[in-house]
Amino acid sequence: MFKEGDKISYPMHGAGFIEAVEERDFLDEKKRYYVLRFSEGDIKVHVPVENAEKAGLRSIISTDECHEVIELFRSSDEIEESDNWNRRNRENLEKMKSGDVFEIATVIKSLLKRETHKNLSSSEKKMLGTSMQILVSELALASNKKDEEVRKIITQVL
Repeated sequence: MFKEGDKISYPMHGAGFIEAVEERDFLDEKKRYYVLRFSEGDIKVHVPVENAEKAGLRSIISTDECHEVIELFRSSDEIEESDNWNRRNRENLEKMKSGDVFEIATVIKSLLKRETHKNLSSSEKKMLGTSMQILVSELALASNKKDEEVRKIITQVL
């Protein structure tokens, strides 16, 4: 169970904090909710405590894992992806929805590699921007750096 002030990550939103744990009435039943506040924008999300794990709410990664993510960008390992745009897009979206930083990093790496060879479609550009924001927010919070610093590190590594 999380408590107020914990650093968290939530799929498709990125990293943030548990702002509060509240009790609310829902259909004549009292339920407890985590109130999440995200680093990016002024967004608040309420997640039922009982469904938090199933929804993908988790603690942010460690500083060691931050280094592992950066190393993933440095590695020359090829990322398998479909030649079919629709299938590739669906696979990338599933990776992002997983909330796993390593999966999100592979989406970024793959899209940036693809961008060097040909123009990305508008939906791929949007996916690249979203996945970069999600990853940067978590790496920044986990390493106590500013988003701009983390974005610069990723850009330099790539």
